[in-house]
Amino acid sequence: MPRHHLKYYDNVWEAGGYPPAEAANMQMRSRLMMALEDIIEERGLTQKDAAALFGVSQPRVSDLARGQIEKFSLDALVKMLHQAGYTVSLTLKAAA
Repeated sequence: MPRHHLKYYDNVWEAGGYPPAEAANMQMRSRLMMALEDIIEERGLTQKDAAALFGVSQPRVSDLARGQIEKFSLDALVKMLHQAGYTVSLTLKAAA
């Protein structure tokens, strides 16, 4: 019986074939988008209310809800969280 070796990834984006730097960027954006979605859910906000809270248009919140990660920069997501009263911190570690 052949042996199969599984490869494990710390970052799902890297597993998808993205270069390491781009995978790290995608992972950070994904985490920030999930945080924004959590705020919407926890507060029971409509898209219109979330847009007002985050300082963006309702279509931007719709993009967020649909997971349109390519439409959001790290800068835009940090600004949205700041508008909602949150700060974002970053942890650096040496590459393996």
